[in-house]
Amino acid sequence: MKIEIKKIFMRLGCDICGVANVDRFDDAPKGFHPRDIYDECKSVIVFGKAIPIGITKVDPRIIYQHYNNIGPMILDRIAYEAALEIEKNYGCAVPIPSDGPYEYWDEEKSEGRGLLSMKHAAVKAGIGTLGKNTMLLNSQFGSMLNIGAVLTNLDLPSDPLAEEVCIKNCRKCLDSCPAGALDGRHVNQSLCRRNTYGKNARGFDVVNCNQCRIVCPMAYGKK
Repeated sequence: MKIEIKKIFMRLGCDICGVANVDRFDDAPKGFHPRDIYDECKSVIVFGKAIPIGITKVDPRIIYQHYNNIGPMILDRIAYEAALEIEKNYGCAVPIPSDGPYEYWDEEKSEGRGLLSMKHAAVKAGIGTLGKNTMLLNSQFGSMLNIGAVLTNLDLPSDPLAEEVCIKNCRKCLDSCPAGALDGRHVNQSLCRRNTYGKNARGFDVVNCNQCRIVCPMAYGKK
């Protein structure tokens, strides 16, 4: 059954899909466990859609920002369609917004949290590991993945965890962060947001910095 469910996601346009049984989420913060969202959840299906490498090769202010906004909408469509197909053939499925909306916001720290941490769910589903820049790293796609998830009451076996992708003694992201927002395990969202996001003269949202992504030797996967 797990193989057939993964095929649903791939058919809908995903580039990668993994499964984590809910028992892998025992260390999730209170309020952000899959069962805090859906109390019958037994498994989390996590999927990724590749990000075009080309958007990191240009000034990030307009192009990178625009497709950063589009990515979550593509994921949400896939999650919605996959949930319908799972419910037609297997069991209950709850599509989770890949980014917003969410309720948690710490004004002092400028820190938000989605309903479910997609990158941590991806780690638990064997899709990748976390880099020192706190981004998900996959051996094939590097950090060039947007991640979505669907919760289900189906009791599916977990996929094997991924081997470490981040290079052990590399410090490129830490040393190049202009805001000093990275410590190798966490990102200071307040410092990062102030340096990264803004608006241009026309009032459009822009991204001023994606340095920690583009300097990473694993940004585009293992060569």
